[in-house]
Amino acid sequence: MTTSEACCEHKQEHAVSTKGLLIVFTGSGKGKTTAAFGMALRAIGHNMQVGIVQFIKKKQDSSEKAVFGRFGNIDFQVIGDGFTWITQDRERDIITAKRAWNESERMIGDPRYELVILDELNLVLKYGYLDLARVLETLIRRRSGLHVVVTGRHAPRELVRIADLVSDITSIKHPYHEQGIKAQKGIEF
Repeated sequence: MTTSEACCEHKQEHAVSTKGLLIVFTGSGKGKTTAAFGMALRAIGHNMQVGIVQFIKKKQDSSEKAVFGRFGNIDFQVIGDGFTWITQDRERDIITAKRAWNESERMIGDPRYELVILDELNLVLKYGYLDLARVLETLIRRRSGLHVVVTGRHAPRELVRIADLVSDITSIKHPYHEQGIKAQKGIEF
């Protein structure tokens, strides 16, 4: 047993409380959304009600919605205008982000949901499409049993500070950047 494993095992013996967690998956590496959706599958398996809001992808880009749509205990909303970091219309992007945030607030406020995933919210916050203070206030004031997962590169420091769990997913090697290999169906989308 490693020192890290022994430390975690020791702490687990003393862990006595539960609460809804605020989880952030950020960083330059691939797998942030995948990690969040893995948690969604786990929650669905426990018959938990799950809500997902995708801030960037368009409906036709979300193959995950097709799969999750087969389950009765998931509400999957794709509200983005397209996967891009370079906007063509900032005002439209802000309107779309606000529409997605309104849906997010609805889910966060609805006691039926036990897990809410806000996919690519970090990127929306980085570009200033939403008021960071309002987002943080909503996340801080969420009811005690609600788990919220926020994904995307460039998580704001303020979000990282209030989160219970933060994973920085780094890129060591990527086929697109190093080898010029296009995004692959079933792997990246």
